[in-house]
Amino acid sequence: MMESLYLIAAIGKNGELGKNNQLIWHLKEDLKFFKEKTMGHDIVMGYQTFCSLPKILPGRKHIVLTHREMNLPKEVVICHSLQDLKEYLEMQEKECFVIGGASIYEQMLPECNKLYLTRIEASDPFADAYFPKFDEDDYDIHLLGEHEENKIHYKHLEYVRKKV
Repeated sequence: MMESLYLIAAIGKNGELGKNNQLIWHLKEDLKFFKEKTMGHDIVMGYQTFCSLPKILPGRKHIVLTHREMNLPKEVVICHSLQDLKEYLEMQEKECFVIGGASIYEQMLPECNKLYLTRIEASDPFADAYFPKFDEDDYDIHLLGEHEENKIHYKHLEYVRKKV
């Protein structure tokens, strides 16, 4: 597990992350929370998540984990395996956020010391991407804030992995 590797996600009642490679809910305060947490840090994502971004997010180094050979903008770091990614991150020695998608979350969850989850009190039966199941008892959970937008209630939570 890497001390400075964090995961950030917004998930619905049933673990929904997205559909058709897009976010399901666009909540202003949650997008602001994401920006505040990730600004100035490296962000790790899969290729599909990278493609879903409207543009390169300012103030953050983008790292794409993919097995594909591809041409991405020169400022984007490409890692072709989990091992490559781990070696790259260990050399960087700075905080890094895993931002999706579902398969990247599943691969990286065991490596992350801290999770920032937005728990959305809503569900979407048409979701096609889900957050991996995990045992909340393995974490100390702290409420960072509660919000309501468009009649949708949600909480920002910090999960800190308990030392074993």
